[in-house]
Amino acid sequence: MSTLITDTGFTLDDFNAPFDGITALDLASDVDPTTLDLPESTTMIRVDFPSFADGRGFTIARQLRLRGYTGRLRARGHVIADQYAMARRAGFDEVEIDAALAQRQPEADWLARADWQNNDYQARLRG
Repeated sequence: MSTLITDTGFTLDDFNAPFDGITALDLASDVDPTTLDLPESTTMIRVDFPSFADGRGFTIARQLRLRGYTGRLRARGHVIADQYAMARRAGFDEVEIDAALAQRQPEADWLARADWQNNDYQARLRG
């Protein structure tokens, strides 16, 4: 069982696919998003994080957003609470982790980083 994290903390997954006309894609961390031909029906993309030390997923998210993807974007795998703000800034809407990681890093750890828009280095410099 996995745990879904948003800016409000742990939440239930409300994405129910597949539906007719709805496309959800799972992307490996080594995919080149500039070569993807995304169907217009793509409503969610999950990007795999095989290790918390593997930051390629952040680049994939940013490139998808720069290409105009406006659907739901989810980081899945070994993302840790300390990376939540980076994930949101890169363009992810949410993070999906397994139950073991959720137990090691409880909801309070993630909520401490939920104010990602105001607590970044650049905002403090501008402040």
